[in-house]
Order: sequence, then C-alpha cells, then structure tokens
Amino acid sequence: MASKDRILRLKEETRINILDAALLIGKQEGWQALSMRKIADIIEYTAPIIYEYFANKEAIMMELTKKGYCILAKAMKAAKEVQETPAKQLEALWITYWNFAFTEKELYQLMFGIEVNCCVFEKSIPEIEGPANMLTASIKEVMGNKNPTEDEVCKWYYTFWSIVHGLISINHVRQSVPDGINEQVLKDAIAGIIQAIKE
Repeated sequence: MASKDRILRLKEETRINILDAALLIGKQEGWQALSMRKIADIIEYTAPIIYEYFANKEAIMMELTKKGYCILAKAMKAAKEVQETPAKQLEALWITYWNFAFTEKELYQLMFGIEVNCCVFEKSIPEIEGPANMLTASIKEVMGNKNPTEDEVCKWYYTFWSIVHGLISINHVRQSVPDGINEQVLKDAIAGIIQAIKE
C-alpha cells in the first residue's frame, strides 16, 4: 500500500513539475515558445513521458489557465472578506483583479489571450466562473433593492471588465504610461461606475 501511495505521489510531483516548467518557459520566453521538448529538457525527462500526463501543449496551457482562475478567485475572495460595504467589496474585487494581472502576468496573458491564442472560450471550464460570479454578486449587492435583471447586471459587469481589462492589456503590450497614472485611472473608473450603479 505504501508503495502505491509513493507511486501516486511521484506521479503528482511529475505533473506539477511539468506545469512549473511550462510556466517558467512562458515567463522567460513567452507562450509562443512553449514546446513539449523544452519542458522535457527542463524537468530532465524525455518528451514521451510528458505525453503520458498531457496530450499536447494546449492541454498544459489549459491546466495553467485553470490554475490562474483558482489563484485569482482565492485572492478575490480574501479581498472581499475584509471590506464591510458592498461598494468597497466591489472595488476591492477589481483592484485584486488588477493586481493579479501584474503579479501573475504570464498566467493572465494565457487566461485572456494577450499576445497568445486564448484557449479559454473554446471549452467551458468551471474555474472561469469563480471570479465572474463574485463580481456579478457584488454588482447586485451594490444595486441594492433595484431588483436588477440579469441583463442589467451583465451590462455593468462588462462595463467594468472592458475598462479594467482594457487598461491591463494596454500596459501588458505597451509600458509607456507614467507611474501612478494607471492606478489613478483605474480607481477613478471603478468609483465612477460604482456611483453610476447606485443611481
């Protein structure tokens, strides 16, 4: 029995090592450079071994995308819990989303297709729903007793996302905006949308 547990543990370690190696390549060379051979070189296995764990590099990228959404959801949940009002909670969720996009830049690029082909929308994966559900629930809370329709909530969600994701994308692709301006634009935009939701 102990031997079986050890084999399972080693398999899981190998799987994690494959994902870590892929993420390292993404960080150092960009996602376009990812290949099974490069992963094999880093973990010091042959490429056929990697195919025992993942069918292709797209499957690895999908697994990392799921991981990114899990990390983001956990950080957003923690940020929301320390705020007391619905408006502050909603602001904290978007600020956390923003921070994730820069602390986990390569995962964010993979999740949302910035400078890489995005695989997220080709298949529905449950991990995507966590952050979106938190944001839409907070939008409903800020709207209070208005009994908003799903379309109204969706409109505000995409208003937020368009601005925040757009600003992130600009900064990922072009790094020419002076320090401090991005954060101010972000905070002003979030505050403005929250105010509009309340009215």
